[in-house]
Amino acid sequence: MAEFTLDLNDDQRQVRDWLHGFAADVIRPAAAEWDEREETPWPVIQEAAKIGIYSLDFYAQQFFDPTGLGIPMAMEELFWGDAGIALSIVGTGLAAVGVLANGTEEQIGTWIPQMYGDADDVKVAAFCSSEPDAGSDVAAMRTRAVYDEAKDEWILDGTKTWATNGGIANVHVVVAVVDSELGSKGHASFIVPPGTPGLYQGQKFKKHGIRASHTAEVVLEGVRVPGHCLLGGKEKLDERLARARERAASADVGGERVKNAAMATFEASRPAVGAMAVGTARAAYEVALDYARTRSQFGRPIIDNQGIAFQLADMRTRIDASRLLVWRASWMASTGRPFTSAEGSMSKLYASETAKTVTAQAVQILGGNGFTREYPVERMHRDAAIYTIFEGTSEIQRLVIARTLSGMPIR
Repeated sequence: MAEFTLDLNDDQRQVRDWLHGFAADVIRPAAAEWDEREETPWPVIQEAAKIGIYSLDFYAQQFFDPTGLGIPMAMEELFWGDAGIALSIVGTGLAAVGVLANGTEEQIGTWIPQMYGDADDVKVAAFCSSEPDAGSDVAAMRTRAVYDEAKDEWILDGTKTWATNGGIANVHVVVAVVDSELGSKGHASFIVPPGTPGLYQGQKFKKHGIRASHTAEVVLEGVRVPGHCLLGGKEKLDERLARARERAASADVGGERVKNAAMATFEASRPAVGAMAVGTARAAYEVALDYARTRSQFGRPIIDNQGIAFQLADMRTRIDASRLLVWRASWMASTGRPFTSAEGSMSKLYASETAKTVTAQAVQILGGNGFTREYPVERMHRDAAIYTIFEGTSEIQRLVIARTLSGMPIR
C-alpha cells in the first residue's frame, strides 16, 4: 500500500510535464477559437489521440497509479490549458468508466475501443444519466427499459439531458429504470450501439462556459438494443434486483440502513472534478499574477499595492489547499481507505468554490481588461461556474458531508 507523500516520483513528473506541454502548445492556443465556435474541437482531440493522451490506455495507466495522484495530476494540467477543450478530451472517459464499472470483460473489450476510435478516425462516447426532472435526485429518473423476452431485446424510452457528447457520440451509455419500486437501486446501464434507430439528439445547449464541449439532450423513442447490451448481463441484474428487494423488505421491518451504491460511486469520482477546478483556478491565478507584476499604475507595479497582493496571497492559498484536499481524497480512494467524513465531496466542494472565487478575483485584478475576451480570465471565469453544478452541486456536496458526519443515510 502506497504511503502518502507530496513528492511526485520521476515518472509522475515526466507525465505531468508532458501533459503541461500539450496543454500549453496545443490546447491553450486553440481555446479562444473553439470557445467562440461552440463546437467540438475535433482537430485537438485528434492531436491528443496521435500522441496517446486520448486513449483508454493512458487513463488506465493514470488510474492504476498506486499513489492515486495520476488522474488528479492529469486533470489539473489539461484543464489548466482550457476547460472546454479538456472536457472534450476527457468526456469519453465518463462513458468508459461506466462500462468498466458495470460491464463484463467481453463488453469492455467490445465497446470501449469503439468509444475512442483511432488517431485517424477519432470517436467520442456519451454517458447519459441526468434528466430534465432528475439531476441531483437520481431516484426521480423516468427513462424506462423494458425487457422483450421473446426477442431478447431491451426497449428504452425517455429523454436524457446535459449529456456530454450526447447525440454526436459513436456509443451512448444510458442509465434507465428497470424496477421503479426500488428507486435508484432499480436502475441499470445499457449500451446503445452506433446507428441504433430511435436515438437522436435533442436540444444542443448554448452554454455560459465550457463551450468547446458539446452538451445536448438525448431522446430515446422505442430504442431496441440486444440483450447483450445490458451492462453486466441479465443474470447479474436479476440477482442484484433480488438482493435489493430483500434489503428493502428487511429495512421496512427492522430499520436496516442500506447504503446507496450510486452515491458511493459519485463520492469516489468527485476528486477528479476537484482537480479540474484546481487547473482552471491555477490558470487564472497565473494570468493575474503576471499581470500584477507587469501592469503599472501611479509609477509602480500594481502588485506593490496591498489590496492586490493580499488577493493574490489568498488565491494561491486556496488553490494549494484545494489541491491538498483533492490529493488526500485521491490517495484515500486508491488505497482503499473509506471516506468516513465524505472527503471526496469535501475536495470537490472546496476546489469548485475556489475556482469560482479565484477566477472572479483574477477578473477584478485585470480590471476592464479582465472583462474583455482579449484576456483569457474572462473565459476562465465563465468556465469555472460549471464546477459548482455538475457531478453534484455545492449544495449536494454539503448535504453529503453533513449527513456523513451526522451518521444519517445518504439517499
